[in-house]
Amino acid sequence: MKKLVLATPLYPPDIGGPATYAVILEKGLPARGIEVELVKFGDVRHLPKGIRHIAYFSRVRRAMKGADAVLALDPVSVGLPACLAAWLARKPFFAKIVGDYAWEQGSQRYGIEATLDEFVTQQDVPSGVRFLRRVQTGVARRAARIIVPSEYLKGIVASWGIPKEKIEVIYNAVPVETLGAVPEAVARLPRPLVVTAGRLVPWKHMGGVIDAAQATGASLAIVGDGPLRGALARRAFEKLPEHHVITGTLPHDEALAVTHSAYAFVLNSSYEGLSHALIEALAVGTPVVATRAGGNPEVITDGENGLLVPVGDTAALTAALRRVLTDTELRTRLGSHASESVKRFSEETMLEKTIALLART
Repeated sequence: MKKLVLATPLYPPDIGGPATYAVILEKGLPARGIEVELVKFGDVRHLPKGIRHIAYFSRVRRAMKGADAVLALDPVSVGLPACLAAWLARKPFFAKIVGDYAWEQGSQRYGIEATLDEFVTQQDVPSGVRFLRRVQTGVARRAARIIVPSEYLKGIVASWGIPKEKIEVIYNAVPVETLGAVPEAVARLPRPLVVTAGRLVPWKHMGGVIDAAQATGASLAIVGDGPLRGALARRAFEKLPEHHVITGTLPHDEALAVTHSAYAFVLNSSYEGLSHALIEALAVGTPVVATRAGGNPEVITDGENGLLVPVGDTAALTAALRRVLTDTELRTRLGSHASESVKRFSEETMLEKTIALLART
């Protein structure tokens, strides 16, 4: 392969896995002999819905000239127009799927309360969710190969009726740059400090982290933004009136610095494909408490490089957090094993496996 069109829904300064992944491929593939032409959905996002997807399709179609294949970094917003462009150009189409888009949108916009594992077996869903489910499944079926970042997500995509042999697990690379400065509002918080990070959406269950921080007497920094910010701010003011900060979105180096400054990093989600924030916490040596959700057990070995607790069990979360905050020997042991465990998530490994997959057309 000499040229790849890379269709991405996110690109810096956007945050999220696809943005990180796009930059790694954009920089890493040319050094290995594959030219990359990037097509960013952000360039058309300002347009009205529907029109933006037509405009994006046109951009991918133009980029396909002289290209050998296209790789879309999601199955819907960029996946559908990129799949159609590849079909018209008679070029191989690959897709990276990092979650169930229909379920995520259903949870945020259509009142879906089921977990992802429950959702994939449900037939009676709102019409908007049913449409998104059909789109992502149709795009996945037309892909020559599908990349997922965890064994857990391989099982989810297979539940859509996609043959498992078509799905390949390639762990995301999670580069850790030089640490920035800890924002003053976080630095002023009393210690011990607990940090959690991510989009402020229902399945992150950050309210449970607020409750656990209160129960253990810790301060809390929440790094991120999203639709639940207002509700979480009210809860935090009630439970931790002078011992919390919601930072909003931070530059990546500052977010890393906040995690590095903490006694513990907590991830209380009921769903994770493969959490970059979790891997970054390990990389900077911060002890981790996480739920046994999604891809988390593929990153954390309980008692070795972190502690795992059942999903939705705030009492267990509180007990595990208290152990980390009060047991200096445990904190030291978890931190010492953390850096070794992140070697699986190197750029070199991700690039080599991606190139090998693209070659199997």
